[in-house]
Amino acid sequence: MYLTRFRLNAARTGARRLLASPQRLHAAVMSSFPETPPSPDGGPRVLWRLDRDSSAEVVLYVAGPARPDLTHLVEQAGWPTSEVQGWSTYDYGSFLAGLTADSTWAFRLTANPVHSIRRKEGEPTKRTAHVTPRHQIEWLLKQQESGGFAVVEKAVEKRRLERGDELELIVGGARSLSFNKGRALSESRNAVRITAVTYQGRLRVTDPDVFRRKLVSGLGKAKAYGCGLMTLAPGR
Repeated sequence: MYLTRFRLNAARTGARRLLASPQRLHAAVMSSFPETPPSPDGGPRVLWRLDRDSSAEVVLYVAGPARPDLTHLVEQAGWPTSEVQGWSTYDYGSFLAGLTADSTWAFRLTANPVHSIRRKEGEPTKRTAHVTPRHQIEWLLKQQESGGFAVVEKAVEKRRLERGDELELIVGGARSLSFNKGRALSESRNAVRITAVTYQGRLRVTDPDVFRRKLVSGLGKAKAYGCGLMTLAPGR
């Protein structure tokens, strides 16, 4: 597995076109691989995520089982005249192999928290986005056991609220993405609507093998459109 970091030049027309369309950006990411990596159910797959820390700092992260070549992205949406290469790729497999039980990490995840509901008796269930921070946080907490991790509890002296401030976890950056996929752009069946949010916090690894599988296969739905990639940094 490899993890790649690419900085987009948001002032360029090509970058703005990609940022406006998860469909185009997904295609650009997949074009980074000379041979399309397989996407087995539950196995390692290509995941990507955009981090927009400011209007001028937009970073694309790509994780996948093969090393990508982002030359075309540099030419379209990067910094082609810069002296340094437009992207950095790391050996993600070695990092993952070093994860141990009870180690703690700061994490960041963009995900599509959804649940299935039935509006009327007898109707099929329909996938619906969680729209409140409370339900979005509950969604992530439900992923813990099957994901091999646990969100760290906040020390009592650091809590600012009597209730609802027990975890080192924040959720924000909610954005609704709506676009059509495929060539038949007018057909409603090709319409895609996603509510993406970004989680940040600290976690503890409870089952390294399960956690490793989750990191390479992604969390939740809409993995093709920038959701599901969790990245880690040394815990504070």
